[in-house]
Amino acid sequence: MKIIDEREKNLDDKPYRNIQELEDYGENTQSSLLYLTLEILGIKDLHADHAASHIGKAQGIVTCLRATPYHGSRRRVFLPMDVCVLHGVSQEDFLRKSQDKNVRDVVYDVASQAHLHLKHARSFHKSVPVKAFPAFLQTVALEDYLKKIQKVDFDIFHPSLQQKNALLPLSLYIQSWRKRY
Repeated sequence: MKIIDEREKNLDDKPYRNIQELEDYGENTQSSLLYLTLEILGIKDLHADHAASHIGKAQGIVTCLRATPYHGSRRRVFLPMDVCVLHGVSQEDFLRKSQDKNVRDVVYDVASQAHLHLKHARSFHKSVPVKAFPAFLQTVALEDYLKKIQKVDFDIFHPSLQQKNALLPLSLYIQSWRKRY
């Protein structure tokens, strides 16, 4: 029900007022799916739930970043307004696909929050049951995107960000084999 309620709220097409709202969206949608996955795997563990919470928040943030060019083409911007205001960036800057430093600073701040959640989730690695690791393999794709956006100096509109990583399946296999997320 959390997922449905949160998606209903999201139908308003309003930008997130702050990073906390974006994290709440990730928690109530992505993390809820991870909790269900853990339940299906028969895992009832506080550390696994805590890791799932942070991974879901990171997934929600990265999804918002990845969708920014798409939403911008439809004249919508969902990035947190408080971060935009902090850097003096308007929604129009994103709609015009501006590559100004201030726009990149907004993207940097938002991406950094996702990175912090990933880092925090991974800090539970030794406490999380190994059976939970397959549920958390999406962190490989999240980290891949965050590294790609860093390589293009946080230019959210760089064409390389829209290209698939042909090595991602290999990275997923390696992390699965290593029993890491």
